[in-house]
Amino acid sequence: MYHKILVALENSEISQHIFHEAIALAEAVHGDVMLLHILSPFDGGYLNPVLLPPNSVYPTLQTQAVNKYMEQWEQLKQERLDMLRSFAEQALRMGVKTEFSQNLGDPGRVICEVARSWQADLIVVGRRGRRGLSEFFLGSVSNYVLHNAHCSVLTIQGPTHESKEASQLLDTTSV
Repeated sequence: MYHKILVALENSEISQHIFHEAIALAEAVHGDVMLLHILSPFDGGYLNPVLLPPNSVYPTLQTQAVNKYMEQWEQLKQERLDMLRSFAEQALRMGVKTEFSQNLGDPGRVICEVARSWQADLIVVGRRGRRGLSEFFLGSVSNYVLHNAHCSVLTIQGPTHESKEASQLLDTTSV
């Protein structure tokens, strides 16, 4: 069965659901859990140093921009570590042996590398339900992990755009 379960989390609404599913499984099989978050400077929600102005006419503006970027980057790293720490504390209160890690890089590749080095039996990852061109252009971490992981992968489906729209429609019609 699964003794070492790697749980890939991001800062999104699906992470809470992924976390609870993974912890329920870990409780059932008496497995250990590694919570993993990947900081990727290439994702839209993260800061991008490439967008800083070139060091040409106003060198002091460049320095200010770099300092601001570094300050925001450190704040982002700390926020995500706090998220992981909170999830780990919840799991430990539920009696699940848990550790956590935050890494930098391409999410799919880092998940597979950490799973291999930690000797995970199972990877739990979320899936947003992107298809077609959206998946092609935006990429799919879950797809990469499914095709490159050395162990089993459990994908947890997140809410799709259709289900979000349907639930919003229900919310507005029931008022």
